[in-house]
Amino acid sequence: MNPVLLQAATRPGLDPWQLILDATPVVKVVLMVLVLMALVCWYIIGAKLVRLRKVRAQSQRFLRSFWTEEQTGHWDEATMNDLSVQASACSGSPIAAVFGAGYTELGRIARTGAPDARDVDNLERALRRTQTAELTRLEDLLSILASTGSTAPFIGLFGTVWGIMNAFIHLHGERSATLDAVAPGIAEALIATAIGLVAAIPAVLAYNYFVRRIRVIESEVDAFASDYLNIIRRNLLAD
Repeated sequence: MNPVLLQAATRPGLDPWQLILDATPVVKVVLMVLVLMALVCWYIIGAKLVRLRKVRAQSQRFLRSFWTEEQTGHWDEATMNDLSVQASACSGSPIAAVFGAGYTELGRIARTGAPDARDVDNLERALRRTQTAELTRLEDLLSILASTGSTAPFIGLFGTVWGIMNAFIHLHGERSATLDAVAPGIAEALIATAIGLVAAIPAVLAYNYFVRRIRVIESEVDAFASDYLNIIRRNLLAD
């Protein structure tokens, strides 16, 4: 390794923490913004992982009960009431929420008398409306991950450009520019880029992962809504 580079890399002035402490106010603000973005993203990632795990567990539990009832073929008020209780216990499941919306709409239809075509349409709209609302809830905060992934590298780049510019400004009037003179400013600038990437890369990976998971859940909820509507038409709204 070049002795000059080795000396510059090991000198106390190039300690990363010391470089951050000695950074210009603008670079410090950039670093604080990037660290805050990274912390927020990690909080969202953790919260989403816990939430999606809960959604999966509760959906599977409710679906087991639902399809067990379907296999018996006994669809009556008692069956629906029992499933409604189980759906209430699975409040984090979009599938259970769709069932609850259908159960509520069926109660309204039962109070109005014999069902007609408009009642069936209203039932279908209630299922789709709840499905859309539940999936929208699952997607909340994902925009923050997407925004962090797209903007953090540029914020870090701004800090880098500012740091490099500041380093060269300090060389103004010097007869000769040595590595010892310019290295701290360059290193300070590159720290901003590194932290920008540290914030952006996990955000992008997590965003893509969560989008795929939510698309799978969306397909499962859509399939359940269609099956549920067919079961209601066949067993509970049949003439």
